[in-house]
Amino acid sequence: MTRLRWALADGLTLVGRELGRLRRDPGELVAALLFPAVMVVLFGYVFGSAIGVPGGGDYREYLMPGLFAMVTFSSLMGVLTRTAADASRGVMDRFRSMPMARSAVPFGQTGADVLIGLLMLAVMAGAGLLAGWRPHLGPVATVQAFALMAVLRYALGWAGVYAGLVVRDERVADALVPLALPVTMVSNAFVPTGGMPGWLRLLADWNPVSALTAAARELFGNPGAPGPDAAWPLAHPVAAVLLWSAALLAIFVPLSLRALSL
Repeated sequence: MTRLRWALADGLTLVGRELGRLRRDPGELVAALLFPAVMVVLFGYVFGSAIGVPGGGDYREYLMPGLFAMVTFSSLMGVLTRTAADASRGVMDRFRSMPMARSAVPFGQTGADVLIGLLMLAVMAGAGLLAGWRPHLGPVATVQAFALMAVLRYALGWAGVYAGLVVRDERVADALVPLALPVTMVSNAFVPTGGMPGWLRLLADWNPVSALTAAARELFGNPGAPGPDAAWPLAHPVAAVLLWSAALLAIFVPLSLRALSL
């Protein structure tokens, strides 16, 4: 218990460090908060006039869960770049020389990222409400949807920590950021997967972004419910997101802690 309290206290200190960096560089925070609002306007009003929703319904209501999933997935690349920057500047070596719990480093990165992600989701939700999106199943289901996003974001953050510790180069990490775009696009976030080629539809249906999008649509009561022939992750999206989160944590928590000790 003493070691656990020690690790928790060190982790909270590093959460404060990550949030403090945003206070010293407010432009980064402003850009992070503007991005969700711009996505709502760009996709909602540009794509909205050209794409039909399966079964009918407003495209912006269909779109918003996909945008929430896109912002959630941004955790992976955000934590990757910050961790790689710390590693390339010698910050990780400094942490290793200090009397602190090793687990505090990834805990600080992922914990701060979840808080930032919730703020981004709040901004996006506000923009969505102004654009006409509504959650229809009440406050409990709405909170459950956002909690599910936070859980997956936290798990993705650990994957980002490990990737950043492996890359250990800020420039390489920045070059990897565009690779996240195909992962979010090959999903049901923006368009139905039914019209995709068979092999691409398989990838899209089993993409965790698709599972989170389907879960959010289900909990918000938005259009886009999966058909009777939907793949398992889309037919049981909440369970799929929880399984994805558990699998990511089971894999990347021990890998990250091991990488920190090398």
